Amino acid sequence: MHKMVKKIVVLGSTGSIGQQTLEVVQNFPEQYTVVGLAGGKNTALLLRQITQFRPLLAYSAADCKLPSVTSFATMEEMASHPDVDLVVIATSGKEGLGPLLAAIRAGKRIALANKEALVMAGEVIIRGAKKHKAMLIPIDSEHSGIWQCLQGETRGLSRVILTASGGPFYHLTKEQLAKVTIEDALRHPTWKMGRKITVDSATLMNKGLEVIEAHWLFSLPFDRIDIVCHPQSIVHSLVEFIDGSIKAQLSLPDMRLPIQYALSYPQRLQNPQLPHFDIAKVHSLDFEQIDYSRFPCLQLAIEAGKKGGTYPAVLCAADEIAVNLFLNRQISFLAISEIIEKTLSLHQPISTPTLEDILAADEWARENALSFAQA
Repeated sequence: MHKMVKKIVVLGSTGSIGQQTLEVVQNFPEQYTVVGLAGGKNTALLLRQITQFRPLLAYSAADCKLPSVTSFATMEEMASHPDVDLVVIATSGKEGLGPLLAAIRAGKRIALANKEALVMAGEVIIRGAKKHKAMLIPIDSEHSGIWQCLQGETRGLSRVILTASGGPFYHLTKEQLAKVTIEDALRHPTWKMGRKITVDSATLMNKGLEVIEAHWLFSLPFDRIDIVCHPQSIVHSLVEFIDGSIKAQLSLPDMRLPIQYALSYPQRLQNPQLPHFDIAKVHSLDFEQIDYSRFPCLQLAIEAGKKGGTYPAVLCAADEIAVNLFLNRQISFLAISEIIEKTLSLHQPISTPTLEDILAADEWARENALSFAQA
C-alpha cells in the first residue's frame, strides 16, 4: 500500500524548535514534504533551509530575496493553505496567535510549540478547534508526555503532574539571584532551547505557562494540575487516575522526541538519530516539592490562569517585555517578576474577552511594562 506523504509547513523554522523539526523531517523523506517555511530575522539560515527543502511558500520577518522556486506567503496564508496537512507552530510570543487561529479555521492538524498563544487566548482557541474540527497536538515535552499517557484512556483521570527541572537557579538564595547574569540564565542544565524560553525556565515562568496550557489542552481545573521539581528531566509528566494508578512518560531530554511524535501521531517512527534512555545507567530519579515562595513568576502565572479573562494575556505580554529588557541588559533578573507583578496589579480585566479584547490587553500590558522599566 502506498504511504501518503504528509505536507507540512514549519512556522518559526529558524528558531530552536523549528530547526529540530526540520532535523526530524529530513530523516523521513518518504513521510514528509515541506511546503512552507517561515523564519525570523536569521535570513541566512532561512535561505539555507529553503535551498535544502525547496518549499513552495516562504515568509521572512526581515527583508529577504527568496529563490525563484519559492513564493512569498504570510504565515496565515501558509497555515490555512488547502494543500497543507500539518502546521507546526514553533514561533514564540504573540506572533504565533494569528497563524494558529488561521490553521484552526481551516480545520488543520496543528503541532503546537507556541505557549503564549494558548495562554493568551485559550478559550477562543479551544472553542474554535472544536467548531472547526482542528486537532491540536502539543510539542512541549510535558504536554506531549500527558498526551502520550492518556492514549487509550477514556475516563478516570484524577490529576496531571508536570515536572520542572528547576532551571539553573533552583537552590540559589534571593541574594544570589540578585547577581544573576544573562550568561548564567542562558545556561540551562538539561535542555537546549531558545533564549526567551531559557530565561522563562530560569524564573519558572515557563512552568506557570505550562500549567495554563494544560488547563486548556486537557480541560482540567487548576487544582488538578500539580508540579514537582525533577532535576534530571527524564520523567516529563505523570498522570494519576482515580484508582491511584500513575502513568509516566520517560525519555532523555531531547525536544526531537516530542516533535517527532507530534508529526507522526498516532504512529511511532524509528529514528536512529534519537537517543534511547538506558534505565540501568541511571542510579536515581529525584523529585521534590516546588518552593513557590522563591519563584514569584510561577505564582504570578498560576494566579493569572485562575483569574482567567484577560489576565493571562497581560501576563504573557509583560513577561515578553521584561525578558527582552533583561536580555538587553536593561534590568536585573529579579526585576523581571517585579515588572510583571506591577503590570498585572494595574490591569482592569475583562472576564469573557473577545479576540479584540485580548489583543488590546496585550498592547496595554506591553506599554505599561515598558514604562515601569523606564521609570
